[in-house]
Amino acid sequence: MDHPQFKPFIAASEKLKEFSFGPILMGIILGIIFGASSLYLALKIGMTVSASIPVAVLSITLFKGLSKVLGIRPATILENNMVQTTGSAGESIAFGVAVTMPALLILGYDLDLSRIMTVAILGGLIGVLMMIPLRHALIVKEHGHLIYPEGTACAEVLIVGEKGGSSGKIVFGGFFLGLIYKFLNVGMRLWKDTPEKVFSYFKGAAISAEISPELLGVGYIIGVRTSSIMMAGGVLSSFVLIPMIVLFGSNLTAPLFPATILIKDMSIHDIWRNYVLYIGAGAVAAGGIISLVQSIPTIFQGAKAGLRGILGGRKVVAMKTRTEDDLHPSFVIFGTLVMVVALWFAPALQINLLSAVMIILFGFLFVTVSSRLTGEIGSSSNPISGMTVATLLFTCLIFLAVGWIGPEYRVSALSIAAVVCIAASNAGATSQDLKTGFILGATPKYQQIGLLIGAFTSAIVIGFSLQLLNNASTVYSKKVPAFTVSNFSQLKEKQHVMGPEKTKDNQEYFVYQVTEQSEPSVLSTLSPGKYLVNDQGLVTYLVDPGINGRLNKRDDGTSVTKYEAPKARLMSLIIDGILTQKLPWGLVLLGVAIALVLELCGISALPFAVGVYLPISASAPIFVGGLVRWLVERKQIKTSSLEAESGSGVLFSSGLIAGGAICGILLALTQVMDGFSDRIDYSKIMGTLADSDLFALSAFILVSFALYRMAKKPAAS
Repeated sequence: MDHPQFKPFIAASEKLKEFSFGPILMGIILGIIFGASSLYLALKIGMTVSASIPVAVLSITLFKGLSKVLGIRPATILENNMVQTTGSAGESIAFGVAVTMPALLILGYDLDLSRIMTVAILGGLIGVLMMIPLRHALIVKEHGHLIYPEGTACAEVLIVGEKGGSSGKIVFGGFFLGLIYKFLNVGMRLWKDTPEKVFSYFKGAAISAEISPELLGVGYIIGVRTSSIMMAGGVLSSFVLIPMIVLFGSNLTAPLFPATILIKDMSIHDIWRNYVLYIGAGAVAAGGIISLVQSIPTIFQGAKAGLRGILGGRKVVAMKTRTEDDLHPSFVIFGTLVMVVALWFAPALQINLLSAVMIILFGFLFVTVSSRLTGEIGSSSNPISGMTVATLLFTCLIFLAVGWIGPEYRVSALSIAAVVCIAASNAGATSQDLKTGFILGATPKYQQIGLLIGAFTSAIVIGFSLQLLNNASTVYSKKVPAFTVSNFSQLKEKQHVMGPEKTKDNQEYFVYQVTEQSEPSVLSTLSPGKYLVNDQGLVTYLVDPGINGRLNKRDDGTSVTKYEAPKARLMSLIIDGILTQKLPWGLVLLGVAIALVLELCGISALPFAVGVYLPISASAPIFVGGLVRWLVERKQIKTSSLEAESGSGVLFSSGLIAGGAICGILLALTQVMDGFSDRIDYSKIMGTLADSDLFALSAFILVSFALYRMAKKPAAS
């Protein structure tokens, strides 16, 4: 080994149970659960948190419980490591899917399940395969230089668990508190989920907060500085940009592009969606690219390490020690070639050979960058979004240069970016897992097989989860312009009305997709999206998607939870802006300028830009979580970064995130079940309290206080 002074927790000569059916199965199950919760989180705020530590803690706890109940042997430390290795892939794949694939809805296409699954599977497998030759260069040789904070902290958690400590109760406590709170709040509707205050004396200004346990947990994990910067972006959006637009635009007598109605007739949400969203998109894109440019030295170092890893792969394999046994380089090369062929021939992706080669080239570049950056700054700060934006920009510019600007190339460009995004995201998680294994003395080959299994199984389920969340919040509205489709007889696909509306209408309709490439006569009346057409060719329903839909209420007045999917909207804006050249560049450049100002002030522009881009209702609870962490840490003796990563507060917050998100998915399932969501609605028994902002805030304060009290306790008990 390159570091003879380093001794793993389990010596290379020692053999323990590691790769067996039980740990792999548990890793698959936990990976699917945390993948689904991460998808839910990414659709709401465009970010996720590492799942490795909570999965490791749950593995230790569950196996200890099973050994007592069933009388079986307890799992070894390497088996628990195999669980977290297999299970961690779900979170990284969920992030990649959530920030790219919902852009299809915004561009006017359907969420095709086969496309989502193909992108998720291929991207996840490419991320693992391309990271394998980098392991020796980045994990072994750079040990002591590249920290891999989450991976190192996860190793510490597993070692503590092996020595007798257990933090499982903390994670479970957070999980059940988050789940119960979410069910009482959103399911039974006992109190408001988004208290809001509109300032009558400051036109256009408003403050609101989506008081959910998962956002509170995110704020605690990312810390007070990042959450404060995000909140500052929200303050700029809600208390500067929107009031300025109202002040200067209220007297306009014509709509201001890109809106089609007068500013004086807009709600605050309309102004945010029509103007501030583009400003925020420009800021996010600029922040992501700036963070990528700052990483140029790392890009070159990572690329060199990747080439050295591939060229020196056989030398590494020649080492016979268990802890240096990687999958054979020929497996990696053959697997990558299979991925190229699969990308080329996959009908769902609509890409050609050039596009497949671009995926492999961009994929290798950003897999190496992601793997190294994760070692330096951790998964949470890894600029995957910037890498995805760069991939999409270069792809669209290449397509524009060769004249590929038709509707099918928009799907191709998005598919390329999605696969690269998922690969880079999963490579970062893979490198963290391999670092954990290196510290513990795991067998790399078994970890790599576990990662491939975890990536494949999580990718299959992610598509169903995405469709479920979208369908549950989809609105079928009859409030559509009068329009007759001239060639409706050529429409082939048919479907019924879904959701609560299907109880009132069981007729089958033709599906009519309107995109930016539709005829001008169509676009002058109908906005891009999906419509249902009756047998006479008359447009009857607007199918407003749950992700980035325009309607927050059904025709009967009941409210619907929508998912903003902020990063996915950014991807759609880039594709539209370059291939159709119909982007409000003035607004986008304002956002770019804001990002530059922040960077010149020495402040990271990306979290600020995300705060501008998101509604302040998402930033506010995240800020509260960060504030709770600040209150906890200011009264504690200074702890190391590794202790902070695996402390009680982080574990409890991870439970809050998982519990709240899983409950949100289960509640989404009730929306597609006839009348079930209405049967669990008990808002009437609360009377006026159900609509009270103060009562809702009181409930959220109690959860915040529970997090504060739990975070002050030691993690190992």
